[in-house]
Amino acid sequence: MRGDRRQALGWVAALLAGCATPPPPPPESAGRHWSGRLALTVHSDPPQRASALFELRGDPQAGELLLSSPLGQALAHVGWNAGGAWLQRPGTAREAYPDMATLTKALTGAALPLAALLDWLQGHPTEAPGWVLVQLDATAGRLHAQRIAPTPPVDLRLTWTPSP
Repeated sequence: MRGDRRQALGWVAALLAGCATPPPPPPESAGRHWSGRLALTVHSDPPQRASALFELRGDPQAGELLLSSPLGQALAHVGWNAGGAWLQRPGTAREAYPDMATLTKALTGAALPLAALLDWLQGHPTEAPGWVLVQLDATAGRLHAQRIAPTPPVDLRLTWTPSP
């Protein structure tokens, strides 16, 4: 399992070093829209770090997330709805998952709290089991959350341009 997490986070690092290509168009899901930068650190042994630009649209029921390198190269396209979640990486077949928690745990080693995250982006300090909000300033477009349980601990940081 540790090797899978390293491989999943390794593809982010490898793609960050690749050639720039135009980013894909933003997804056309219903709901709110955010774009910015995210950084994720899983404090495993050794720590796993990933950062990317993101485009996020949707709500807890359905949405899409596009991740790209700072140079604009597509890294991953993620989607979810009532039927489950999926991950599409460049040059690979679409991978299906039962839900976003399972997808994010498989990808990063830590299940991310999608519903709470979407609330946090709107400035609502919703509680998520095992997670603590360190900083939430939606008007400035800053979020820092930490997962303290279960192990390994996780740091999630997002910055985005708030909607007018």
